Amino acid sequence: MRVAIYNNETSESQRISKLLKAELSKAGLVLDQNAPNVVITIGGDGTLLSAFHHYEALLDKIRFVGIHTGHLGFYTDWRNYEIDDLVDSLVNDSGQSVSYPLLDMHAIYSDGSIDHYTALNESTVRNITKTMVCDVFINNELFETFRGDGLCISTPTGSTAYNKSVGGAIMDPQIVGFQLAEMASLNNRVFRTLGSPIIFGSESKLMLRLKDLNGHVMTCDRDQVRLKPSVGERKLIEITYQVAKKRINFAQYRHNNFWHRVNDSFIGGVK
Repeated sequence: MRVAIYNNETSESQRISKLLKAELSKAGLVLDQNAPNVVITIGGDGTLLSAFHHYEALLDKIRFVGIHTGHLGFYTDWRNYEIDDLVDSLVNDSGQSVSYPLLDMHAIYSDGSIDHYTALNESTVRNITKTMVCDVFINNELFETFRGDGLCISTPTGSTAYNKSVGGAIMDPQIVGFQLAEMASLNNRVFRTLGSPIIFGSESKLMLRLKDLNGHVMTCDRDQVRLKPSVGERKLIEITYQVAKKRINFAQYRHNNFWHRVNDSFIGGVK
């Protein structure tokens, strides 16, 4: 087995990384940062998000394992004092895994060029200077004209992240789909949107057409893309979202039940 280690820069994560490398070597496992079978992240969810994008081209060939050294780790199963147990699981690995849906995003321009992104958690589109106005199409049909701070489009596992903060629903990751949640929409006698989260199925396509591009920012997980006004012949036409063909895979040595994670993260063991 070939193993890659991806850690953040905290002193505790670096300590665990050094310890893990030594234990992997003792167990006869190969460290390979370029073509691993398993990627072990050391830190929190932010570290795992960074590792996901770093190894995005290898998603169909790798599985992830998360070691938690921070505060809240929704994707991380192992604690920093469980290195021996984790190495034993790697040695006895039989290829077991659990997978979750991802989100495909395409920014389409007037010159025919397309920028492609993949999100593990979510994408947002917002205006940082004024009210955002955008037409929302579902399966190529106009559904509504949104006015407000912005929109959040999330995966099932990402539904517990920023989506939850803006009032979105929590989705069971066994559902292959994605979600649209509004951010401070304007609803009155003149302007009207649905005002509720929308959950889309595996074959649905969401399309956004912004009325103008001044001050707009799009995010893909932790990465930010400034949507600039048209330059020459290149003008943003639309942004589309749908379920990605690829999925993220986690090694299922002790991958915790999704609803146990939700309970631990947000309810805190209340009986």
